[in-house]
Amino acid sequence: DLERQQSINNERAVLARVVLPDDVKDDDPLSEIAGLATTAGTEIVGELIQRRQSMVSATAIGKGKVDELAMLVENHAADVVIFDNNLNPAQIRNLEKASKVKVIDRTELILDIFASNARTMEARLAVELAQLEYSLPRLKRMWTHLSRIKMGVGMRGPGEKQLEMDRRLVEKRISDLKRELDVILRRKERQVASRRDVMTVSLVGYTNAGKSSLLNSLCKLSSQNQVLAENKLFATLDPTTRRLILPQKDAAPHEILITDTVGFISELPLTLLEAFRATLEETLQADLLLLIVYIAHPD
Repeated sequence: DLERQQSINNERAVLARVVLPDDVKDDDPLSEIAGLATTAGTEIVGELIQRRQSMVSATAIGKGKVDELAMLVENHAADVVIFDNNLNPAQIRNLEKASKVKVIDRTELILDIFASNARTMEARLAVELAQLEYSLPRLKRMWTHLSRIKMGVGMRGPGEKQLEMDRRLVEKRISDLKRELDVILRRKERQVASRRDVMTVSLVGYTNAGKSSLLNSLCKLSSQNQVLAENKLFATLDPTTRRLILPQKDAAPHEILITDTVGFISELPLTLLEAFRATLEETLQADLLLLIVYIAHPD
């Protein structure tokens, strides 16, 4: 699974989604995943939607739709199928067998984007932690067939030994990463606490709503001090704080600290939310939250 988490840049993608009764109503159910797929660098060549009461346990979509998906992949020479749902390993395996191409789910796509955009040490550690926590249960389920093989002492299969070794390595790395991130979190808490004598503002909102662009504009930053502002999802993975001087009539200028934060998205994987605790500290301690909304969006 760790080898699967590689960039899907320049690949041709078919998007798919199972729309369930309790899903948020949307005129275009694939609009968000399309934005994510484009950010990841794929070329979208086909789409498939099925409305169901529940997902099929073996393949997520019904048999007819599985055949339709395989045909879409073949007709458009697609390299990958991206589901706007979270799938279990069995569903991914069965869909890959039917479509004969790689299948990734929503969480894996978001992890891929985060991995591509992580620039600081903190962001890289957080992404690695999220990837490992996503992979660990799948690593275990890959080897469930081994539990049916009865072996005596000294007769354990090499696959079973390898699973235990892999699992221990992954669990140790997860523990090490959490310890490193805890150190960063404590440092971040002290850093934020030291600003309590200054008014603090956090820019919050959906990813790609324009938070970084607004910060650059408000603070009139020189080109070398500007924060990265790109028309793509999750361009910002670390909070950035800048000083802003507010002019006041008949009084000395008033200084505040304004912070650009990581943008949110619906159904953000919980592993990422937990991994980015340090970046959320800025938002938790801010005096004012300024919610940025992209006014051109239909919703």
